[in-house]
Amino acid sequence: MRSFAGRDILSLKDFERQEFFRVFEIAERLEPIARERQMSDLLHNKILVTAFYQPSTRTRLAHESAMLRLGGKVTGFSDAKMTRAGDFYQESIKDTVKMLEFYGDVIVMRHFQQGAPHEAAKWSSVPIINGGDGWGEHPTQILTDFYTVMREKGRIDGLKWLAVGDMRMRTMHSLAYGLSQFDCPITFVSPPDMSLTDEMKDDLKNYSLNFREAEHVEQAIADADVILVEPVVQPDYTKSRDERSGDVGGTPANYKITRELLATKAKSDAILLHSLPRMDEIPADVDITRWSRYWQEAFNGVVMRMALLALVLGKME
Repeated sequence: MRSFAGRDILSLKDFERQEFFRVFEIAERLEPIARERQMSDLLHNKILVTAFYQPSTRTRLAHESAMLRLGGKVTGFSDAKMTRAGDFYQESIKDTVKMLEFYGDVIVMRHFQQGAPHEAAKWSSVPIINGGDGWGEHPTQILTDFYTVMREKGRIDGLKWLAVGDMRMRTMHSLAYGLSQFDCPITFVSPPDMSLTDEMKDDLKNYSLNFREAEHVEQAIADADVILVEPVVQPDYTKSRDERSGDVGGTPANYKITRELLATKAKSDAILLHSLPRMDEIPADVDITRWSRYWQEAFNGVVMRMALLALVLGKME
């Protein structure tokens, strides 16, 4: 198995099967630090640089919290408009990264441009972690989701997945590529204009993913062990910022996961995931049901980033 030390985390296409389990193992070893709200000195001499060209709550703060829990330091920006990369100069990714690599030991980047973290990795002498790139991928989020499933179910292989939402989303892409390394059939449910593209379907067939599509969540939920939901009411991820103006509409019933639907159609031990933020696709009264795991998922987001930072910085092998 390849070493993670100095490695970029850009896409789950890059992960071999055994590497997932290695990351899960390290996450489980580090989890007590976060669970007990303690601090470690594992990364006491390291600095994380956050380069966020798009808004973020969980991804940025989870990386920062992970670094701080492990004794490291954090610097960076959460709004590109306040930097030379986002003002009049529109500084290139190359120039920005060539500067940031001197300010820290690892860089986590979120960008509205698909492939931007990959471009950054070409020029950086320190590891780049992809925190979401346009409609591209979001590998650390899906690693978090897989870890949540491992902790809840004890396995990933053999579980049936249902993914509901906008299939253009970076989380959905990383999910599909990641599941290609496991024995997991998955059903995708989305509005017709948000379905998997023909190009993406061909790609997933090349990766031997066992997938099908359905029109309505009720057609697939009864068989699902894991239900992963994303909004179908979406901002434009190719923009640095897409602020809401007026009524953006609601989620059609076909793509909603309600308490009634879970109680009448879902397996009693199915688990429900959502990377958040949500609109109305999961009503708040689902939060206290036995199916919901998105708050555990949020906690695990810190644990997973702790594992990745420890690995790419060479502090754990």
